[in-house]
This record gives sequence, C-alpha cells and structure tokens, in this order.
Amino acid sequence: MQQVALAAMAVHSILASIPTYSTLSLLSPFSSSSIHTSLTSSSFNGFSFKLSPQTQSLSFSTSATPKPFTIVAATKKAVAVLKGTSDVEGVVTLTQENEGPTTVSVRITGLTPGNHGFHLHEFGDTTNGCISTGPHFNPNGMTHGAPEDEVRHAGDLGNIVANTDGVAEAKIVDNQIPLSGPNSVVGRALVVHELEDDLGKGGHELSLSTGNAGGRLACGVVGLTPM
Repeated sequence: MQQVALAAMAVHSILASIPTYSTLSLLSPFSSSSIHTSLTSSSFNGFSFKLSPQTQSLSFSTSATPKPFTIVAATKKAVAVLKGTSDVEGVVTLTQENEGPTTVSVRITGLTPGNHGFHLHEFGDTTNGCISTGPHFNPNGMTHGAPEDEVRHAGDLGNIVANTDGVAEAKIVDNQIPLSGPNSVVGRALVVHELEDDLGKGGHELSLSTGNAGGRLACGVVGLTPM
C-alpha cells in the first residue's frame, strides 16, 4: 500500500509540473498588434492535460513590380474654321506644348493680294456673323499694337499676307494666346480683316482700338481637337 501511495504521489507531481496553457501568436503585417489565440485545455477520463507553450510567428511580405514611369508632354491642339459672307475661307490650327508659346498655322483663301489684319476676338459668337465676335481679346486692358509690342491686345496677331492667288499662309508664334488657363483662347474667335492693320501707329482714330483694319471678311471659333 505504501508503494501504491508513493506511485500516486509521483504521478500527481508529474501532472502538476505540466504548464497550464499554450499561446499561439500570429504576427500579421496588416495590423500594428499581434493576434493572440489561446488554446483551451481538455480533459479525458478525469485526467487533465495542457499543451506545451509554443510561439509561432508567421510573417507575410508583399512585393509589387514597379511600373515604368512615363512622362507625357501636355500638348494641346485647337482649330478654327473661318467662313464669311464672301469667298474668303480658311483653316487655322493652334498648338501649345506644356506652358510654352502657342503656334498658329494659318491658311486662308479668297483674299485680295496684300496685307490683311488678323486678330483674335473676345467672343466665340457668330450668330450675327463676324460682328458678334466683339472686340479684340484684351484681358489686360491695353491699347492696340503689334504682336511684338509690350503694349498690345492679347488678340493682336498683326497681318497675314495674301499672294497673287489670294492665298495667305503664315505661322505665328505668340505667348499671349494660351489654350488653357484663365486667359485661354478656346471658345473665342479668329477674324481676318479687309485691310492692313496699322499696328496702332497709323494715327487714325481707330488705330489704338482696331488698327484701322476695316471690315471683317471671315471668322471662326477656336475649339479644342484631339492630337
């Protein structure tokens, strides 16, 4: 009996030495704290047992293939189709890269040979012909001048020259007629005039407002177009 009692005490000591809980720790990169899961104890036939303490760490990593970085030039393009009550007609294309100057490519037919005033007017309204396009585009409140003058309307693009066949082809590069921003010319109108623009230096009463360029032969509204 004494031996049985001693054996029972030894078994009790062994069972008592087994830890009472186990913790499984999951470390996730998607949370600032660990997720802890405790495994509960089980018992069978009056004997209880506990799992040995273990800690497991699961780490996750993500990797993404970097996409190529492409710089696209912000090129803008617009077009105006000029028409009037006479045979004068033409197409004007405007292009601008980033915030640089705007390049104006002009081809107009049906003109009398010689110089003709060529301007950007304030309104893209042709309900009453070219008259309803209003005055020259002049956001800075200046007097009329030449394209190279410091004092000028933004819409003062000078003269285009028609050859003996009545065709005027020109390329104008200008800093005051952007295709975007608060002073954008999109939605305004280009007008070709009957006479030569005196560039504000002719001494006529209309020199400082219109360049005394005479009537409006043809006009067209500037509209953006795909590149």
